[in-house]
Amino acid sequence: MRHITIFEVGPRDGLQNIKNNIATADKVALINALSKTGLAKIEATSFVNPKWIPQLADAKEVMAQIERHKQVDYAVLTPNLVGLERAIAAKADEVAIFTSASEGFCQANLNCTIEQSFERFAPLMQKAKSAGIKVRGYISNIIECPFDGVTDPAIVANLTKRLINIGCYEVSLGDTLGKGDKNSVKTLMQHVTKQVPAQQLAGHFHDTYGRALENIDVCLEFGLSVFDSSIGGIGGCPYAPGAKGNVATEQLVQHVESLGFKTGIDVASLRDIAQNLPH
Repeated sequence: MRHITIFEVGPRDGLQNIKNNIATADKVALINALSKTGLAKIEATSFVNPKWIPQLADAKEVMAQIERHKQVDYAVLTPNLVGLERAIAAKADEVAIFTSASEGFCQANLNCTIEQSFERFAPLMQKAKSAGIKVRGYISNIIECPFDGVTDPAIVANLTKRLINIGCYEVSLGDTLGKGDKNSVKTLMQHVTKQVPAQQLAGHFHDTYGRALENIDVCLEFGLSVFDSSIGGIGGCPYAPGAKGNVATEQLVQHVESLGFKTGIDVASLRDIAQNLPH
């Protein structure tokens, strides 16, 4: 029975889109509850400049206060070398770097070109290697960009290969707008899996148009075994106001297990947590 790893991103990708300030204690309580469900990967926060994402300004405090479980890797997003140094000091188990498959989004989100984002990665990857910390890569807008339109799957494949080549152990492919469907995701996977083995890929699908689970099914057929999700489906893309956010962790676990895959996660506990999310 194939095991599917669920990478919980709610405490970071989910909460960062909530406008109301959420107390540090509530974030810690959420992560602690998720840690008891059988999840092996939890993205706890992000060490970005607080000016960019005020909601995550308490990243250091969150990492200091959570109750760590041996079976859980606590990951954080790090946009630059300063963020990485803070993550190492906070004893993160792994970090994530991110770029976009479109120039327009890269400029809007990172204030640089795609090429410049890779230039920023170089010292970060060197530091992470010397510190013995794993690095995961994110690519956003794998299907479509709000600025540049439809994304060329060949670009996504090339960027994925570059992230692996610089030292990322895995690359998460993000359908930021949720515009993907079975055909576009199949085409994308055909391109990407020619360059990078499925074992080094993860799917990150937003459920904007209710197609996240069917897109995940396509990825399963291509051999992917890691998927990002967010408890209660919180989060999403700020460029699709009012739309659904990330695929919900509790729905994803139930779905893949109904297909005969194994997750080792207690879906009943996830549902309970989803009913009591901070907002």
